[in-house]
Amino acid sequence: MKRAEGALEVLDGGLGAADLAATLADVDRLNAWFGGYALTLREIGRLAAAVPRERALRVVDVGGGSAAFAVRLVKWARRRGRDVRVVVVERDRPTLALARRVAAAYPEVLLVQGDAAALPCRERAVDIVTSGLTLHHLEPAQAVEGLREMTAAAGIGVVVNDLLRRRLSLGLVWLATRLFRCHPISRHDGPLSVRRSYSRDELRVLAGKAGARRLTIHEYRFLGRMLAVLS
Repeated sequence: MKRAEGALEVLDGGLGAADLAATLADVDRLNAWFGGYALTLREIGRLAAAVPRERALRVVDVGGGSAAFAVRLVKWARRRGRDVRVVVVERDRPTLALARRVAAAYPEVLLVQGDAAALPCRERAVDIVTSGLTLHHLEPAQAVEGLREMTAAAGIGVVVNDLLRRRLSLGLVWLATRLFRCHPISRHDGPLSVRRSYSRDELRVLAGKAGARRLTIHEYRFLGRMLAVLS
């Protein structure tokens, strides 16, 4: 299936507060049910073993949206008795306003307005950089810059969780957004997100151009997900 290069999702434009909140709530639900969070948390747990437990685990979540994943990461760390600091980098100001309400009770979360291709981080400033359902919003040149920035900022590794561009994924997302009565914007954007996502081979090329030294890619076909770890 050819990538839908240049296509824009409704979420990429300006949305009213109610539509934005409803659409991001759908993203949160679908991430919770279909591996968006669990797969990333499992990989963070593996990478975090290299960080001494006596100091805080430092994570940057690029394109962190409403901070839903950041909050889940904090809860995950608290259950394990682990200190964590999570910086959510989000480009969209209205989305950040929503994130402030979501993360208000979690002092471990810091919200920053910024872009994936120009992260407000020094080289090796954090341990792990994560990106969930963000890469497919970037066209190839932007994606290369984003991966370069994320890899430079991460002392241990980068975890990229995105949709798997296959017809099975397209059918699953189309069905899920209707079966679970998602917002009309989600019903439009969900299948298009699959079509905008990068294949394994395309991601290898992007990572190579970004200067990644190591890349591991896992495909989860029945979840419609691809998980990549870069360093």
